[in-house]
Amino acid sequence: MDLGIRGRAALVGGASSGLGRASAERLAAEGCRLAIWSRGEERLVAVAEEIRRRHGVDVVSLVGDAEEPGAAGRIAAEATAALGRVDIVVLNAGYPPPVDPTKTDAAGWARAFQLLATTPIELATALLPAMRAAGWGRIVAILSSGIRQPIPDLVYSNAGRGALAAWLKTTARLVAGDGVTINGVLPGRLSTPRIESLDRGRAEGTGQSIESVRAAHLAAIPAGRYGRPDELATLVTYLASDLASYQTGTFSAVDGGLISGLP
Repeated sequence: MDLGIRGRAALVGGASSGLGRASAERLAAEGCRLAIWSRGEERLVAVAEEIRRRHGVDVVSLVGDAEEPGAAGRIAAEATAALGRVDIVVLNAGYPPPVDPTKTDAAGWARAFQLLATTPIELATALLPAMRAAGWGRIVAILSSGIRQPIPDLVYSNAGRGALAAWLKTTARLVAGDGVTINGVLPGRLSTPRIESLDRGRAEGTGQSIESVRAAHLAAIPAGRYGRPDELATLVTYLASDLASYQTGTFSAVDGGLISGLP
């Protein structure tokens, strides 16, 4: 199936590993030119070279920390300069640490909102005018199932991503008539370094084996397994395509049936 995005220019955040990397790989497989960014230069450069070699597309790497104020504007400008334009942006950042929701602090909230709301909103805002002027654009945010069904101990993530989701939903209605779509995806428990770290941390904190922790999570997932990053990346790429031109303002779960509530 031709998704109609060969030659499009895509900017992907958090692309040195996990869901960001999987999304970059899938977009490259469809023929998109890429700018990928994250805070770890060495790994990012290696990923860019691997994607370039595997898919034969242009890939540039941009180093930036989403927790730093001002990073969004710089990354938007550098990506536009490198690619000539940005047609597709995948909003994806790291994760704040787990915390007891009764023991949060102002510094933790400030970091979480910069990382998960302020930086992605500023990045999308910087890129929107050119997309609207061109009459075509795609913004896809990798969020979390926690915006629909809050995850215990991840209150910083639940709230920060929830704020981003509110901006996405509000803005989608405003720019739909300009040919720009804005959507989000809600990953459940996918086999990524982040989920491995969370499982290991819970095992260490409770004295359980990591196998017991995983078994408890698997029992709550109707599909009976953790997902693969490429399963989410496929949806990200579809939402970035010409075929998804009538889908906007939506939040789609890729979670094996984990979320039990209605949309």
